[in-house]
Parts: sequence; structure tokens; C-alpha cells
Amino acid sequence: MLTCQRALFSLPEGMHFLNCAMLSPLLKSVEAAGIEGIRRKAVPSRIQAADFFAGGEELRSLLARLIHAEADQIALIPSVSYGIAIAARHVRLKPGQNVVMPAEEFPSNVYGWMERCKQDGGEVRFVARPEPTDGIAAEWSGRIIQAIDRHTAAVNLTAVHWTDGTRFDLAAIGRRAREVGAWFILDGTQSVGALPFDFAELQPDLLVCAGYKWLLGPYQYCFAAFGPRMLQAEPLEHSWISREGSEDFTQLTQYRDGYQPGARRFDAGEHSNFILVPMLSAAVRQILAWGVAEIQVYCARQAQGLADALGEGPFRVAAPQDRAGHLFGVRVPPGVALPKLVEELKRRDVHVSVRGSAVRVSPHVYNSPEDLQALAEALRGAV
Repeated sequence: MLTCQRALFSLPEGMHFLNCAMLSPLLKSVEAAGIEGIRRKAVPSRIQAADFFAGGEELRSLLARLIHAEADQIALIPSVSYGIAIAARHVRLKPGQNVVMPAEEFPSNVYGWMERCKQDGGEVRFVARPEPTDGIAAEWSGRIIQAIDRHTAAVNLTAVHWTDGTRFDLAAIGRRAREVGAWFILDGTQSVGALPFDFAELQPDLLVCAGYKWLLGPYQYCFAAFGPRMLQAEPLEHSWISREGSEDFTQLTQYRDGYQPGARRFDAGEHSNFILVPMLSAAVRQILAWGVAEIQVYCARQAQGLADALGEGPFRVAAPQDRAGHLFGVRVPPGVALPKLVEELKRRDVHVSVRGSAVRVSPHVYNSPEDLQALAEALRGAV
């Protein structure tokens, strides 16, 4: 059974950091990998032609293991919006078609489709959030499935909702998307690395995922996993390194039509980052060593500890079947002034996010029951 791993991080003593959904702290091993990368870049004669490929290939294999995919399906990209742009560029809508997604979806999943619909005469169909009662996850998933019809060109959603961790029935939504021939696109930023994800089983056409949250990696390094249909898309950019034979630096001006195999055609230019790649690789290796299922169990224990501490008071945590263990919202009762609540959290060095009328809590393996107890006391102190 996984125990608290705080000693592997550089978090200050006394800080109650429960905000991995915003930005994760760095493991000491990840920090060390970044520093070593800086030192390596400082003397570039140490870097050889093969090094532009080797680090990325190792990272590609690690990420494939993490999501139960093949290395050839993994592309290394700088942001979620970059991956969505690939999909929105490839998918063409007929006038009157729609793109289905949950309401209040993260903007990086929205704007690319808004532009696509504007150009093609389609519409983004937002599916409203049900009232926050037990069973919200099943009800919201059901509404999304009902919204998918024969005019749906694409379905795009986060694996768990980024504001409060509501868990969607991805398997059922994916089946419905395939029934009508719609593209099925997922954003795993708020789940991959902390909640088991099986790419082969869920069969999305595209999965995009940022590295700086639950992958415990650096900012501005992400990945995308491509299903068979989306592998035929046109890359967003055409860089030297994505073309076949680019390993041979003496032949770079022998311009070629062919690409590197699989999803490598979608790699962003300069993805051979000698600082960020080793950092994310170190982080993913540690996640694999812990085990994603074990991480989820550990976080779920912390979440239940908070629910028990809050008891029957005015603050409400969603039922376990409706939310993830690593990301969930605490509903703030009417009459509680959010500025006062934020100030009380700050005074006690408790770090969470306020999203709408909820406090978004996102624990990880560096948290202990004391952190959740501090949050419970801060919430009660604001009433």
C-alpha cells in the first residue's frame, strides 16, 4: 500500500498544498534531471545527432506504457490546444453539424472547435451540468450521450471535469460517438497519471494531455495519442525532424515527402528539448513505479478523510461514485463570502483553487491526513 511520499518533493514544511490540478510541484528527481539538462546544454559539444531522437523515444515509450498504447501512437507536443488544433484542422463539418462537449469545458478544448464551426457553418453543442446531487456523473454522461445525434461530427471532453472532478462514462460516450461516426476526442490533462486510463480499451481518435499537472512534469511539454483514423491527419507544422531519414544530418537537404513512422509526424518542432524531456521522463518513471491505480487509491483515502472531517456540516463533497479521488469539488453553501474563504485559506497556508461556487481540491501522494484536516478547519473557520 502506497504511503505518503512527501519526502520525494521539495514542498516547504507546514504548507498544505492541495492544488495539483492547477500546477504540480516537482519531484526532487525531476528537478535534478532539469538541472542536469541545463548543464548538458551549457556545453553543447556533448550533444550528438542521435541525442535529438533518443530522449524523445524513451519518453514516447514511457507514455505509451502509462496509457496502454503503442509508442508509435504517441506524439510530443507543446500544449493541449496544439493537439486540439490538429483535430479541428482535420475534421470538416457540413453546415448544420455539431460538436458536442460538456458545459464549462476548459477553453483549450473549446476555441479550436468554435473556429471550426464558424468556418464550416456548424455549432458547438454544450451539454448543461445537472444540479449537484448524488448521481450527477451518470446523469451528465447520459445527457451527453443524448446530445450526440446523426449530425454530430465530433465529441470532445475531459476525462474528468476540470472544475470538480466529475467522472464521465467515457466508454459509453465513446460507443455512442462511434455509432454515429463522430470523432471521439479526449483531454486527459486532469486524469492521466492519477487515474487509470486505457487507450486501447476506450478507443478515442485522439487523446491530448498536458505534462505539468498529474504527470508531475514541466510546463509546456505535453503529449498526444492518436487512434488509427486520426493518424491519417495532416500535421499542424512541417519540421525537419518529423520527416523520414532526418536522423542522418548529412542528408537533411535531400527533401522528402515521407514522414517518420506513426504519430511522429505530429511531433512539434524542437520537441528534442534537452531540459524538459529528461524532466518529464523522470516524472513518468516515478509514476509507473508507484502505479497509477495505487495513486488513485491513496488520493481517494485523502478525499474520504476530508468528507469525514466535514461531516454533516454546510460544506458538501460529492459522493465517491460521482467524482475522482484525486480531484473533487467542495460545494460552498450560500451565504459564505468567497473573499473571506480565500483569505482564511491563505492565512492557514492551505492551497486549493476556487472554481465557481466550489473549492476544487486535488491531493496527491505528497499529502497527508493533516493537510486535509487543515483544509476542513479553514472551511469551518470561514463560516
